[in-house]
Amino acid sequence: MLIHAKKASDAASHEITPESVYLNRRGFMAGAAAVAVGGFAGNAGAAVLPAANGAGAFENLKQGYRKLGEKDQVSTYEAISGYNNYYEFGTSKSDPAANAKNFKPMPWTIKVDGLCAKPGTIAIEDLLKPHTLEDRIYRHRCVEAWSMVIPWVGVPLAEVVKQFEPLGSAKYIAFETIVRPEEMPGQRSARILPWPYIEGLRLDEANHPLAILAVGIYGKTLLNQNGAPLRLVAPWKYGFKNVKSIVRISFTEQQPKNTWQVMAPDEYGFYANVNPHVDHPRWSQATERRIGSGNVLSAFEARRTTLMFNGYQEEVGQLYAGMDLTRYY
Repeated sequence: MLIHAKKASDAASHEITPESVYLNRRGFMAGAAAVAVGGFAGNAGAAVLPAANGAGAFENLKQGYRKLGEKDQVSTYEAISGYNNYYEFGTSKSDPAANAKNFKPMPWTIKVDGLCAKPGTIAIEDLLKPHTLEDRIYRHRCVEAWSMVIPWVGVPLAEVVKQFEPLGSAKYIAFETIVRPEEMPGQRSARILPWPYIEGLRLDEANHPLAILAVGIYGKTLLNQNGAPLRLVAPWKYGFKNVKSIVRISFTEQQPKNTWQVMAPDEYGFYANVNPHVDHPRWSQATERRIGSGNVLSAFEARRTTLMFNGYQEEVGQLYAGMDLTRYY
């Protein structure tokens, strides 16, 4: 029997979302393909995802590898779905929820290219079909010094990377967001950001067990405003690294330039690991505001101490051994 060794990022079981809330979903459906075919269609009302982990999903989640700290509580669905940054839909926190209703997440294809043995264009249902959906509760830390705790549904990024067989010369993976200004009003202005939005990871970061491609939150299909139908979640990095509505995955030898690095290289670097010891040039990163852990969206908790690597130092710290963590923002 494998026993999970307790980590600093683990939580007491009472801090995990109650089973009656988190697993209040319809009976399990066969295969991840059903998610794309049945769940994503139109994204109307956030269709319920199949719980591919099986009937014991919640118990597995409580005892599993990814848990939270003692003072963390899962943010409300209202907060997660109503307060976020997604400049493709506007620059205010409420703009994504208000302006994303006309976005069409299906049908959806992803182009895979660059230094890999199996490039091509793949439908999202075929991308997901070989994999089992997993529940992951992660801290989410915005570079603006606010945070949430989000119950994601997704697949390990490492498994998706593996299926395209990156070549030995591939050192990085780049992600690109869709460009549809007719459905995404923020993209009608190049003064907001240069489109498409681009992000990237080192290949070893992409292969870390914490990194996932998310297709849902709270057991429901990912909402348009949260990056439907497919987004990156690397919870030890600031939120802007977690690119949304992915339509292209590229394997490269050279480090890709992410959008915010291009826009403001003096403020945003490639790694963007959560680091309370390295301030943003315009504000401190030592503390954060936790949003949406109460009963109302407007309830902000008192500021709390930001954890190194967002609390996942034990899991990911070895990825940056030898790097100057007082400099790599």
